[in-house]
Amino acid sequence: MNLHGKPLIAYTIEAALSSECISDVILSTDDKQIESIATEYGAKSPFLRPPELATDQALAIDTYIYTVDLLEKMNKTKIDIFMVLQPTSPLRLSQDIDNAYTIFTEKGADSVISYTEASHPLAWHKIVEEDGSFSNIMEDKLLNRQATQKTFYPNGAVFIFKTSLIRKRQYYSENSFAYIMPRNRSVDIDTIDDFKYAEYLKSQNG
Repeated sequence: MNLHGKPLIAYTIEAALSSECISDVILSTDDKQIESIATEYGAKSPFLRPPELATDQALAIDTYIYTVDLLEKMNKTKIDIFMVLQPTSPLRLSQDIDNAYTIFTEKGADSVISYTEASHPLAWHKIVEEDGSFSNIMEDKLLNRQATQKTFYPNGAVFIFKTSLIRKRQYYSENSFAYIMPRNRSVDIDTIDDFKYAEYLKSQNG
């Protein structure tokens, strides 16, 4: 889909190419049309993703391992660190990529994942059953939002991993850190409403 006159995936590719810390921008897709658009905007596509890694049941981590393994084999080089930039986060900036990488290097991290602040306390969330009844996820305390501890959730924009961590089939360890992004750059497009909201923010911010 076109977002504000440009293919959605183009925003991620352009942010990656403008980053100071990324050496190669590699596309992972099974779709020839997406490949054509992505390579037009400057991404590399040395191979297409196999069908078994392109189903709704396929796990992203299996795609990461497959891609790194094949790139290492093709280029005869070891990949110690890689970054995942999902095309459904078009409002992320190249500065977000570089800032997250700075945290990664300064902390000597196993992974850095982008987060944004939740708009409501976690204690307000409930499990709602089919009959409409609900129960607490955690201990229920009647506190104003201002009196509760801030919580954050992953916004899908930036993931930086040591390859060794991913080979253990883990996204984070005790040596993982968050890169905090503002909500107006944290739209993760999963629905048409998300897309329309991203369009609105893009129209406001240029």
